[in-house]
This record gives sequence, C-alpha cells and structure tokens, in this order.
Amino acid sequence: MGTAPGRWVLFTTVLGSGLVMIDGTVVNVALERIGAELGAGFTGLQWTVNAYTLTLASLILLGGSLGDRFGRRRVFLFGVVWFALASLLCGLAPDVGTLVAARALQGVGGALLTPGSLALISASFHGPDRAAAVGAWSGLGGIAGAIGPFLGGWLVEWSWRLVFLINLPLAAVVVAVALKHVPESRDPDSAPGLDISGTVLAVAGLGSLTWGLTGLGESGPTPPLVTGLVVGVLALAAFVVVERRSPHPLVPPSLFADRVFSAANAVTLLLYGALGVVFLLLVLQLQTVAGFSPLAAGTALLPVTAIMLLFSARAGALAGRIGPRIPMTVGPLVSAAGLLLLLSVDATTSWLTDVLPAVVLFGAGLALTVAPLTATVLDAAPDRYAGAASGVNNAVARAAGLLAVAVIPGLAGIAGADYADPAAFDAGFRAAMMIAAGLLVAAAVLAALLLRRPDRPAGRRVKVEECAHCGVTGPQLHPADTRSA
Repeated sequence: MGTAPGRWVLFTTVLGSGLVMIDGTVVNVALERIGAELGAGFTGLQWTVNAYTLTLASLILLGGSLGDRFGRRRVFLFGVVWFALASLLCGLAPDVGTLVAARALQGVGGALLTPGSLALISASFHGPDRAAAVGAWSGLGGIAGAIGPFLGGWLVEWSWRLVFLINLPLAAVVVAVALKHVPESRDPDSAPGLDISGTVLAVAGLGSLTWGLTGLGESGPTPPLVTGLVVGVLALAAFVVVERRSPHPLVPPSLFADRVFSAANAVTLLLYGALGVVFLLLVLQLQTVAGFSPLAAGTALLPVTAIMLLFSARAGALAGRIGPRIPMTVGPLVSAAGLLLLLSVDATTSWLTDVLPAVVLFGAGLALTVAPLTATVLDAAPDRYAGAASGVNNAVARAAGLLAVAVIPGLAGIAGADYADPAAFDAGFRAAMMIAAGLLVAAAVLAALLLRRPDRPAGRRVKVEECAHCGVTGPQLHPADTRSA
C-alpha cells in the first residue's frame, strides 16, 4: 500500500470502478431535464435508469469470468473503452429510445470493468495490504456513488448531456495509467469454459421481470405484462438449475451453503433496493416539489459523501473487532430514521433544517453498514471463490436496485407525467420513502438474527490431513480445494 506501484493500481481500479458507481447515481439528477427535453414519461425515465442496471447486473458475473480467463487488465481496459464509447452515444442521443439503448450498452461496459477492478487488487496486493486495499476500494467506491448527485447537478446546470460526456476524459486517464502501471494477471485455475447458458437465463429473467414490473405501474396487469413476469420467474428458476449442474457456474452453489454468506447477500438485497429508490426519487422530489435547482438538489446529498469518507474505514475496523452483526443491525435502522425525516420535504423545505438532518442520519447509517457488509461477504467465502463472492454480491446489489426502481414507484402511485406534477409526485414520494424505510428495517432484522460470529476464524488455512471432509455434511474435499477451509 505504501509503494508507488501499489498506489497506481489502487488509483486505477478506484477511478475505473468509480465511473460505474458515479453513473449509477449521477443520471438521477438529470432525469427531470431529460424528460422535459426528450418528452419522456416516468416510465421512460425508469428505463433510463434500469436499462443500465439491467445489463450491469446480468453480465457482471460473466465479466469476472472473462477476466480470470483472458486477463484481468485486458478485460478491465476493454470495459473502460466500451463504457466510454457508450457514454458518447448517451450524450448524443436524440430521443429517449436511443438513450435507453445506449444506457444498456453502458451497463455492458460496466459489467466488464467492475469485477476486474477488484480482481486486479486481489492479484496485486497480499496479506494485510490486500485487506487494506479492498477496504479503500470499497470506501472510495461508495463515495463515488454518493458524489454522483452533486456532480450531476453541477453538469446539468450546463446540459444534461455533459453527465455522460464527462466519462470520456476520465476513461482516457484510466486507460493511460493502466497500460503503464498495472500488471496483467490471470487465474491459472479458472474453468476452461464460460457459462453462456447461465448468462442468457440471467439476462432473460431479470429483463422480463423488470419489463413486467415497470409496466404494471403504468398500465396495470395486462396479459403481455403478466406473461413477461411468468417468463422472468421461470428463467430465473432455470438459472438456478443450470448453476447447480454447470461444470463452470457463474455462481458456485457451494457459496450459499455458508449461512453468513447467504445472510449477507439477503441484507444486500434489501439495503440496495432501498438505496436505488432513494437516489432515484429524492433528487426529483427536491427539484419538482421543493423547487431546488439541479445543482442544489445534488449538493443536498453531499453530507452523505463526507460522512462515508470520514467514517467508512472506522466502521470496517469496528466490525473487525466486534463482528459485523451490531454495525449491520444499527446502520440500516439509522438510515431508515433518516428516510422518515425526509417525509417533511415539501414546497416550504429548508435545506438546513429539513434536508440536512435527514441526509446526515441516512449517511451515518450507510457508513456503519457498507464496509462491514463487503468485508463479511468476502470473509465468508474461501480464498479461491473470493472473486466469485464479490461478483455475486455486486450482482445482488445491482439486481436489488433494478427491481426496486421497477416496482416501488408503481406501488407508490408514481406514473406518467407525475414527475412534473408537484402534488402527485409528493404523495408518491412519501409512500416510496415509507416502503424504502421498511426495507432497511427488514435488513436490520436479518442482520441481527443471522449474522453471528463463526465458531472459528474465517479463512483458516488447513492441510488435507487436517480436514479431509467438510464439517457440515459436505462432499469430499479435493486437494486443490484446501487452500482455505
């Protein structure tokens, strides 16, 4: 961590993955201007967000497998260039349909570069330095996502198209530094094939569900939408079957045999579902109902950035001492309290007395939760599955935001041109914040009940002679599988 090569690797991976994190939130500030200029309804705005998240969530596991097999730096750089070109298409889009298609292409690039960034860190750092680098990557990535609304607000004051075009010079920096300073690495033990059938089923399942759930909020349960929902459920069920039988699955089924890993991903699903809704609707509420400018709406979320910058690492260290259960129980509850305070946002809202206390509580809860959550997921997986575990958790987080943005606005009664109608949007916003707060409370309950310290330290290395059989009615261990227990 203290060497020049280490700093270059960390800088490149954080900036590269930061492009994806920022684009996941920066666009939300621009949605009101995009809708007005391109004549889009709320469903079009939902798809501007969801097209990106859909391809990102569906393909991120395949992106990790491609990096292990063909070279992590190579796939990472390919993803950065792809992301930049798709950003250019977004910035030049003449209508909302073209924008949605370009956003889907952006997500493909993000799916290639995001898993590669963490894999490059794992391959470049060792021992305590690897843990420190992962912590820095996680914390700074969270900050990148939180700073997105402020950056977006500043750029939208000029043009919403700059929200996408700003990615081009940043991507150029990433490519230049990576080519010069980041070493190539591969996984010599990676599977000889790729799980194409699993990938196709994941795309079909998430895509059909998203289409069906988004349409329900606009037009109700029509036969085509119900059919789409059924197809989505069946495709995801088939995905589970394929993963259990595949010789090289995207999601190793043995990961979910660990109770802590399963519980941490369930918490991720609830937490990031709430986050997806908050970052979509809050900036619209501040602009449509409270009358904030795009810059003021983005700036209103800056306390979240500052709090995560100051306290994420400390929260991770605390979880290392006392375990993740308490931080991951208290954190979502604190964030839920912040969302309840946001119910007071209306046409008379003051940033200092109404918005600031709410976002401070919300940010404090995130700071308590995010770093311990990432560490828990990685600690629960054997070393040989560290990349897969990170990819699964990332995919769960993206899918959670995708499905929440598809379904919760409809449940809250937001549709059509409501985003331009203060009275209609205000009522929907309040209902959506209550639903999001409920998701956070459910995440806290799951963490309290299921995240307990293991009986032995995670990742303890053993020899074959010491442990020839899994301790919980598992299959016989192969010598190559005993790098960690």
